[in-house]
Amino acid sequence: MKTITHFIQFFFLTVSTTCLAQTGHMMQGVGASNMTMGGASTGQPVDISGALQWNPASISAFNENQFRVDIGLLFSSPEVSSTVPVLDGFGQPTGTFVSGTTEDDRGLSPLPSLAFVWSKPESKHTFGASAFAVAGFGVTFPESNTNPVNFPQSMGGFGRIESEYFLMQVGFTWAYQLSDKLSIGLSPTFNYASLMLMPNPTANPTTAGYPSTDETGTTGFGGQVGIFFDSQTGLKLGASYKSTQFFSDFEFDNTYLDNSTATSTFNMDFPAIFSFGVGYSLENFDLAVDYRMIDYENTDGFSEAGWTQTASVQGFGWENVSVIAAGLQYKGIEKLPLRVGYTYGSAPITEDVAFFSVPAPAVIKNAFQFGLSFVATDNLSIDAGYHRGMSDGATSGAILNPGLIEIAPPYGAIPGSEVSYEMTTSMLLLGVNYTLTKN
Repeated sequence: MKTITHFIQFFFLTVSTTCLAQTGHMMQGVGASNMTMGGASTGQPVDISGALQWNPASISAFNENQFRVDIGLLFSSPEVSSTVPVLDGFGQPTGTFVSGTTEDDRGLSPLPSLAFVWSKPESKHTFGASAFAVAGFGVTFPESNTNPVNFPQSMGGFGRIESEYFLMQVGFTWAYQLSDKLSIGLSPTFNYASLMLMPNPTANPTTAGYPSTDETGTTGFGGQVGIFFDSQTGLKLGASYKSTQFFSDFEFDNTYLDNSTATSTFNMDFPAIFSFGVGYSLENFDLAVDYRMIDYENTDGFSEAGWTQTASVQGFGWENVSVIAAGLQYKGIEKLPLRVGYTYGSAPITEDVAFFSVPAPAVIKNAFQFGLSFVATDNLSIDAGYHRGMSDGATSGAILNPGLIEIAPPYGAIPGSEVSYEMTTSMLLLGVNYTLTKN
């Protein structure tokens, strides 16, 4: 059994993508207001954070100078299960199996965001600035004596699995009104990401296995353009394109189990996002529906799949993700707007590469949100909300071994083995919006 379970260690590809929402490894929305609208905002700018994140042109809808701060407290509940065949003294299957399940025990993850929009009376120009936590995770699967993937390393398993990833995106936005109904906008974006892996499967293994690495950081850049149409009779339309965020390599200082050291690099960009949205507003209702496509298939770190010639992992092999976001805001209660939202996301992970994403259960399919605002004064409102996401069943596939590629191409599936994972997410959201001036 040790010979087979030793190869479980190869699974640790996507520790850097454990998701916090359901749109791959990124958040479905930003802030309490936008999240509780399901993340829909491209054609219906209900708040400045959602507008800055999904369509820079739509900030022209805000005639006041506004500042907004939000915090989300997210709790995810991923679990991983595995099964491996037991071998006899000659390396042949005995017909019996070892199976187990490990639950994550990391706890809460904070997700902050800041947004600012300002304009001048009668000006066709509107400006904005933002700092959003657009992706981030932390996963901790403790060592186990019952689940093969978390067996102690002396037993051929992987032991404790721990990771931490955070991506902060800063944008500076300009929108221009071509007419009373049509606006365009653009926003250069600057990013900082940090990553810690324990151990690091993107490094070359030695006879001591895969190494662990301390936290390291890198920077990236990109941009976004958008267009926004407001018929002024209720109907609103929007579209935007956020480019790939191009990052320099993560540079790792690795330490192996025998205390030897080495350095390695890994490139992981942030995927491009196409967004299209429609909104409709009545006196007491705001309706928003967005369609989004997240382009993992053309993003470094995600487009590649499988093993390198030295048995390190070369990419996640994720497919593109389609997202449908919908939200409804009711304003019929004085000083107490109510919101409900729903988000659907297709799974980026297929069965043949499911093994590579064991620590990255980016499989949340359905998410439900509800929230409200309290309009304390003409200048101050407080938002609160709750998010619940579910994977709608487990994602599973065979355990893969690069030594078996010739026998079981393309990734070397171990006969009789299986890994599966599923998760739920819960998030409490709180935001404060302050209007600095009334134009």
